[in-house]
Amino acid sequence: MPTSESRLKVKRDGLIIEVQFRDRNILDEANIQQIGEEIRSLIDAEATPKLLINFTDVDHLSSAALGTLITVNNRIRTLKGQLRLSNIDPQIYQVFVITRLNKLFEIHDAADKARASFK
Repeated sequence: MPTSESRLKVKRDGLIIEVQFRDRNILDEANIQQIGEEIRSLIDAEATPKLLINFTDVDHLSSAALGTLITVNNRIRTLKGQLRLSNIDPQIYQVFVITRLNKLFEIHDAADKARASFK
C-alpha cells in the first residue's frame, strides 16, 4: 500500500502537540479524511492529549473540515485531553461564529497564547 504524504506539519513542545496544515485550502474530501486520521493517530498515542491546531496560512475550510474538527474535539474530551485552535483567518472565524462553533472550541488569536492556556 503506498504511503501518501502527510497533510500536516507536526511539532512537539513538551506535552503539547502543535499541528499546522500543509494546504491553504482544506476543501478536498479525501484530504480532510486523511487529516482526520493523522490527527486521530496523534491523539490516540497520548494518555491525555494536549493538541493545538494552528490555522496559520489556511485560507478556506469546508464544512466537512469543520465536522472533522468536531470529531477531533469529541475524541480529545473522551481522553480527558485539551484542544486549542489558533491563528484562524477572520473570514474563517466568521463561519465559526455563525455556526456557534466559537462556543465549542477554545480559540486564540496567536499560537503562543494558545500554548500558554494549556493546564
